[in-house]
Amino acid sequence: MKHLHSGRTLGRKDGARKGLLKSLAKSLILHDKITTTEAKAKEIRPIVEKLVTKGKKGDLHNRRQIISALGDELLAKKLIEDIGKKYEKRNGGYLRITKIGVRPGDATRKAIIEFV
Repeated sequence: MKHLHSGRTLGRKDGARKGLLKSLAKSLILHDKITTTEAKAKEIRPIVEKLVTKGKKGDLHNRRQIISALGDELLAKKLIEDIGKKYEKRNGGYLRITKIGVRPGDATRKAIIEFV
């Protein structure tokens, strides 16, 4: 039975999946826009949006939570000083997922995830 199991497994074990999502989040914050599969984009959206909300507050506790989630102080600084300031008047919906078709090799649906 599938009770209390939520989210996509993305064909990976728990540790590899967490590492993948952390890496995607870091790339998205660093480059402001990434191309990935639709399933990965849908999984990463709530993670990054919660981090942006923490970055908008920008106090010490939230800074430490962001560093813990990303593992990088420079990305935390960018998230708080640049992205957090950009969206301080916005109440959510910081990311946009645009579907761009299928990959020719395996027909996987591709998407672009970017900051609005």
